[in-house]
Amino acid sequence: MNEQERQELQRRTLLVIPVYNHSATLEAVVQQAKAIGWQVLVVDDGSDDSTSDMDAAKLGCELIRHPTNLGKGAAILTGAGYARENGYPYILTLDADGQHDPQEAVKLLAEIKEGQPRIIIGARDMTGVNVPRASVFGRDFSNFWVRLETSFSLPDTQSGMRLYPVQQLLELAPATQRYDFETESLVRLAWAGVGIESVDVGVTYPRKGERISHFHQFKDNARLTLLHFRLVLRHLYPMGHTQLVKKEKAPNQLFHPVKLLRQLLREHATPIQIAAAVWVGIFLGAVPLIGIHTLAIIYTTHKLHLNKVAAVTASQLCIPPLVPFICIQAGYYLFNGGFLYEFTRETLVAQVGDRLLEYLMGSLLVGPVLGFVVAALSYLGAKQLGRLQRFSS
Repeated sequence: MNEQERQELQRRTLLVIPVYNHSATLEAVVQQAKAIGWQVLVVDDGSDDSTSDMDAAKLGCELIRHPTNLGKGAAILTGAGYARENGYPYILTLDADGQHDPQEAVKLLAEIKEGQPRIIIGARDMTGVNVPRASVFGRDFSNFWVRLETSFSLPDTQSGMRLYPVQQLLELAPATQRYDFETESLVRLAWAGVGIESVDVGVTYPRKGERISHFHQFKDNARLTLLHFRLVLRHLYPMGHTQLVKKEKAPNQLFHPVKLLRQLLREHATPIQIAAAVWVGIFLGAVPLIGIHTLAIIYTTHKLHLNKVAAVTASQLCIPPLVPFICIQAGYYLFNGGFLYEFTRETLVAQVGDRLLEYLMGSLLVGPVLGFVVAALSYLGAKQLGRLQRFSS
């Protein structure tokens, strides 16, 4: 992309800065952005500090105010609505706390492909000083779940520096409006056929005690956990997602069984992906899905983008009689406070309904625990195998 093309894309992209009580840093961020040619819109999400005293003339950019605090997602959608009304096909969001350099945001423009709507994320370099461990954990936690939900292996799904295609974002209309908005919009746009790209960018974290953050450790983490739970359930539900962008069909490999087997063995084969697949295989193998275990495992691993061969292989540990027996005993103990010692026609045939209920309840306890143990061993084994392969090569 030459300089003229970059300037044209920058002219067509509205830089949106959602702000809530960032009076100490906002003006400097806006001035830095304007100095390198960004068209800036500040969306004040109901600030109750001196940010509310700032006007468009003082900031030197467009300003929209929410009368009350509605959430970061609501502010981004307000910015997207303004962009559509004023002819901007893209918005690029930037946090108001000074962590992001507006010059770095220019890098995202290089990934724009006309006619191919995509989200472009500024993946933060979080190896520097003052980076909170909680932020690194939150990023990695989110990356793991977003990969299960979308198949995209992304380095930073929590970055606030993002370029959105305006039309698709507004058509999608995510239900969440606070910090969970950025995760939900990422997943649902991916489901809708919008591509996702990442660009490495720098980030500056102030020293502990100087950073301004409105992320509530309990409430917002609870929202994110509930969101991922809902997204996984929705993704497992056997109904397609609304398509905003037409996807290219993958070639059919059913008539090439050798290639198909190689693909199944190699896909989603990092140690953590193998461990997750093994856990799913053990858990579903323990549940009394009599006659349809393999189908359920293949369907679930396909939807969650996990290694099907690893999951189905692991599930074989749950074949009768040992694991079902343990599950029934665990369920019997939950209901009766003791173990089942009488194995007669009465207890095994006449009371088969009771045994199936105990089997189900026990599997919900035994399956996750056994799955965790075998998954941990699989993870360590896959890590060791990877080291041996690297050493031999």
